[in-house]
Amino acid sequence: MPENWSSSRLDLHLDLAGEGGHRARLEAALREAIRAGRLTAGTPLPSTRGLAQELGLSRGTVSAAYDQLAEQGYVTTRPGAATRVADVSHARRPEPPQDIPPNGHVRHDLRPGRPDVSAFPARGWLAATRRVLDRARPEAFGPGDPQGRIELRTALTDYLGRTRGVLTTPDRIVITSGYYQTVQLLCRVLLAEGRDVAALEDPGHDFYRDTVRRAGFTTYGLPVDAHGADTGTLTARTYAVFLTPSHHYPTGVPLHPSRRQAVCAWARATGGLIVEDDYDGEFRYDRRPVGALQSLAPDQVVYCGTTSKTLGPALRLAWTVLPPDLVTPMVRAKEADDLYTETLGQMVLADFIATHAYDRHIRAARLRYRRRRELLIDRLSAFPAVTAHGVPAGLHTLVTLPPEGPAEAALLTTCADRGLALRGLTELHHDPTDRPGGLLIGFAAPSERAYPAALDALCAVFAGSSTRPGTRCPGLQRL
Repeated sequence: MPENWSSSRLDLHLDLAGEGGHRARLEAALREAIRAGRLTAGTPLPSTRGLAQELGLSRGTVSAAYDQLAEQGYVTTRPGAATRVADVSHARRPEPPQDIPPNGHVRHDLRPGRPDVSAFPARGWLAATRRVLDRARPEAFGPGDPQGRIELRTALTDYLGRTRGVLTTPDRIVITSGYYQTVQLLCRVLLAEGRDVAALEDPGHDFYRDTVRRAGFTTYGLPVDAHGADTGTLTARTYAVFLTPSHHYPTGVPLHPSRRQAVCAWARATGGLIVEDDYDGEFRYDRRPVGALQSLAPDQVVYCGTTSKTLGPALRLAWTVLPPDLVTPMVRAKEADDLYTETLGQMVLADFIATHAYDRHIRAARLRYRRRRELLIDRLSAFPAVTAHGVPAGLHTLVTLPPEGPAEAALLTTCADRGLALRGLTELHHDPTDRPGGLLIGFAAPSERAYPAALDALCAVFAGSSTRPGTRCPGLQRL
């Protein structure tokens, strides 16, 4: 029967069922836990006296089991010190090598919108965590605030104003678990007011377009050209327009100043709402980042930001800057949805921002991603039949394909067969019929060491395609 011990220096679980005496079964259980990796190298085992008491065995039985495991190389012993698990990684079942992936495995991740999580500032985050835990009051470990911790909302007020030009105060910020949750909550609030017509960029992010539709909105597309979304096509019945004005997804163009002014004038005149997704606004490589649209119309714009692109999606931390009349209904919707976003992470992020560690991390990432983008553009120059679009910004580049081929679907199939992950352009249109093909190539996700090999794999696909030099793709006006 499985037995547990709870008063030793570690909580462990051993299954002592099976044949043989007590020593043999204990030895087999420990060996299996070590080989399976449940007990990792360096882990201290309980003392022979403590383990014997917990399992109801003699101390001699436990000592004999430890001695046998030491002779076999599974544990290390030293007089006066704890018995520890040895490094037996060589004895575990070998994993498939990364360069020979099983079917469907991603070997080279060039998907858009994914940061290099291997560069997560673990040391700085750990230091911030220690500072937070050292000074945290007991209430920090209790139920959280649906609006978000005041420390984070205060830090964001300063940071967003300083770096993105956002005009806000802490009481106008709501912390969520990501842009996806923000969109869901906002749709719920707007629909309760009878507002059910929304415009979204075409092409645009299909996932969020589907989210708005599923919420119950009637949606239509704003065509995108070299100046961004054509906001002049907004209809009188439209209440909400969802935009990525700093760096349009997926074409990579910023919204032209005249269109920024026009959409803000539309919102003031009609009472409409602009939802600004500033998904990668920190990353501009040829000049200072374009400021947030929110600064032009703070009472008509819902500004949305997140750590997903700057730090990593795993944190599940995002912020929404709201017009005053939307704060209370959004807080109520947040509370009804999941009560509140994880509290300690909010406090750590607040410290990370306030000590300017966040700024330093973003500056370092900006330099790293700029070099990667330049290398990607340089490698693509060997294939003049494809056309790269967008300003030097963000975490991806859009490459469109010539009408003569190769077809987008064929290239995506070849990439998938070679373990190369990226996205196609066609599915991002509201109506994909007769649209030019293209690929969204992310340059941020691979680690520094893996990125050159990923580009080699991508260029090998282009080199093996039927792309003919000298053929150019239609420009952005056709997208």
